[in-house]
Amino acid sequence: MFTNDQIDVGALPQLENLNLKPIDSKYLYIILINILSVFFGLLGGLFIARWISNDQGFRSFALVLLVIIGLIGVMSLTIYYLGFKNRKYAIREQDMTYTQGYIVTKMVTLPYNRIQHLEIKRSFLSRKFGLSTLKIYSAGESGGDLSIKGLPKDVAERQYAYLTQIINERV
Repeated sequence: MFTNDQIDVGALPQLENLNLKPIDSKYLYIILINILSVFFGLLGGLFIARWISNDQGFRSFALVLLVIIGLIGVMSLTIYYLGFKNRKYAIREQDMTYTQGYIVTKMVTLPYNRIQHLEIKRSFLSRKFGLSTLKIYSAGESGGDLSIKGLPKDVAERQYAYLTQIINERV
């Protein structure tokens, strides 16, 4: 017979009790390098265009754009820096959780029985800092894929092996 009893919300596990581990602090350098390279590229290109141009209207407009892009760059650096401490993950018996964000925080919990595919990625900067990204693709179209950036290479490889073992046991 079908039942649909109410659950006591007070008896549910507390998220505060979840022991989230921070990602490697070296990943902050990668974030900062990426942001700075984009904004310095934009600022440099705009500065050169302003310097070359003879149009006084464009030069004034470019100066305003330089200030605006500079302010956006400083705000982006600040938000990513403050949000870095929220990049944490936890591995449990039945699922994996990842949280990130500063202004908008996001927590994704992916049950192991939804995992379809695993991947380890290492960009040029990640290799230089000894870090990896563990990408976990899930079943369905809900956007529940999980990407944990900034893991030490050995930790990512151990988690990859652990999750691969779990997936293979299901088959």
